Amino acid sequence: MRETPPVLWLGGPPGAGKSTVARVLARRHGLRWYNADAHTWEHRDRAIAAGHTAAITWERMPRAERWTAPVEDMVAMSLHHERGRMIVDDVRALPPSPLVIAEGTPVTPSVTGPAGRAVWLLPTAEVQHDRLVERGMAPGVGAFRLYQALRREIETQVEEYGGRKLIVDGRQSVADTVAEVEALFAEALAEGPVAVTAAERRRLLRYANRAAVSQHQQFDARPWAPEGAMSTVYAFACECGHEACTADVELAVADFPGLPDESSPPVLTPGHHAIMVGPGTNCPDKRS
Repeated sequence: MRETPPVLWLGGPPGAGKSTVARVLARRHGLRWYNADAHTWEHRDRAIAAGHTAAITWERMPRAERWTAPVEDMVAMSLHHERGRMIVDDVRALPPSPLVIAEGTPVTPSVTGPAGRAVWLLPTAEVQHDRLVERGMAPGVGAFRLYQALRREIETQVEEYGGRKLIVDGRQSVADTVAEVEALFAEALAEGPVAVTAAERRRLLRYANRAAVSQHQQFDARPWAPEGAMSTVYAFACECGHEACTADVELAVADFPGLPDESSPPVLTPGHHAIMVGPGTNCPDKRS
């Protein structure tokens, strides 16, 4: 039987801060970051290929009508329940090392179980409201209604399953929330395995960056997608590989280096350079 990687699960509704926390922990500890949002269109294509009625209906609907449907229909068409199992399948297919931190709204207790390696970030209604407004969403309409419904459903499920949770009430800074999640995962982080060398860290950074590129490419390929998806400027993680680096590189998605990743240049913040690793070295002063 194929060996599967150990996983830390991080769930919660939109606006909880899951991606921010997971990204920080992955870079800090040398983990593989699996971001469910980056696989949205891949999952939708799988559902369509399997003949899933709600997925097919959503794809065929005019864009404006998707967000005026009853909330229960929007939840069904979001594939919230179906995508949880797809995420589990994706994670099981990853290399057995290093430790994975997998996050996303469809990461629910019914998928992971109330295991010690799962945590749910639960924003209060007020915090979620404010964060969605900050994203430019209009309260009470469209996806805003869907995201509120998902918050209520996830809260109920976490209570029913007894999952570990952190209430995000607006009093914590991002650093505070990261520290709380880090403490809850401390034992698993100590067990690892984690990336140790600069080369390993660079591969993980490229994995996460490439996933974001694929997300935009798959969206852009849809016949109803508006023009300009590939010109979107995205904050890619600097791929220098230094363990202390937290810098990002703002780059149009279309300008990200092409495949294969093994031979394409690293994406670097100005002033950073890729670490060259030789026997007994981990020197940030040598250029690749």
